[in-house]
Amino acid sequence: MSDETPLLEELEKGPWPSYVTQIKRAAKKKKAAKDLLGIQELSYKDRVTHWKHGGIVGVTGYGSGVIGRYCDQPEKFPDAAQFHTMRINHPAGWFYNTKSLREICDTWEQYGSGLTNFHGSTGDIILLGTTTENLQPCFDALTEKGYDLGGSGSALRTITGCVGQARCEWSNFDTLNLVYDLTMEFQDEIHRPRWPYKFKIKASGCPNDCVAAIARADFTIIGTWRDSLRIDQTAIRNYVDNGFEIKTLVVDKCPSGALEWDDRTKELKLNAEDCVRCMHCINKMPKAIRPGTDCGATILVGGKAPIIKGAYLSWVLIPFIKVEPPYEEIKDLLRKIWDFWDENGRTRERLAELIERVGLKNFLKEIGIPPVPQMVYKPRANPYVYF
Repeated sequence: MSDETPLLEELEKGPWPSYVTQIKRAAKKKKAAKDLLGIQELSYKDRVTHWKHGGIVGVTGYGSGVIGRYCDQPEKFPDAAQFHTMRINHPAGWFYNTKSLREICDTWEQYGSGLTNFHGSTGDIILLGTTTENLQPCFDALTEKGYDLGGSGSALRTITGCVGQARCEWSNFDTLNLVYDLTMEFQDEIHRPRWPYKFKIKASGCPNDCVAAIARADFTIIGTWRDSLRIDQTAIRNYVDNGFEIKTLVVDKCPSGALEWDDRTKELKLNAEDCVRCMHCINKMPKAIRPGTDCGATILVGGKAPIIKGAYLSWVLIPFIKVEPPYEEIKDLLRKIWDFWDENGRTRERLAELIERVGLKNFLKEIGIPPVPQMVYKPRANPYVYF
């Protein structure tokens, strides 16, 4: 293989695992994987992509979940001339057992290239490389095992959340139940594209934001608490007595100056009104500081990658909301936002770009939310920092 793909060999050098090595392993069993290597080698040599848009493909009744991939050199690479991708809706929190993983992989070995991506940037299971005639049989086989396609195109993308209360003590609401409930509620929006562009919902159980929702989601749900931090002063003293530099590592790094260390009484004091719930002190002293007990979430909007107008970090829309089944407040808010966006959005215009064009004031008026001081988005508009 090295004689055929000398440029790809460069990607196998260095200390990190290489996807090229993995595709070579697959190529021993699947001709499509071997041709995939050849296509990429040719792209590196010619310095242009050899993938083209060849038409719309899908399965019966769905407009989403399948991304058409065609090679513009079918005579050179007949086994990868069609290399369609299927997005499979992942279980909430990405919890699998080995049986389910084998089912997915065995099905893909039968109908596709055997190449997978766990997971795509949206969160889906990505099945890479099959032909048009194999799409429907593969879909039918997966649905018999309980799987469904995720979102693609100008639709609601597959909803994603962190592992939440299943494995994390900091989660302020049940992210897994919320993701499942919203996925079941909005099946039509996921499977049948009809909007100006894509729309992403992501949920993190705490401000650590382990699914990077603030950077990537049009509708961001971040767990938080409405009351004060819980501080165990005995545990705080244990940290300090064991040499922990509480002033340097915690107090001085509090972004809003809400903490104060009293060296005389050996107490950590909190000005609750100044706390912005950033999680820094909790992350540094998890045995001594915990979130409050009046838990819920902050709703933010507008996060996106730099496609048309540059990158945005999402900004606060609802400072605090309870997140409890059946989640009607969140669902009603989503529907109001979608109605306004669907009516006013231009083609390929994400929600953040629409709000910037029409103005935040007009957007809030249309969805029936009064403005509050927390709705500041301009300083958060760029997630990239240059040194």
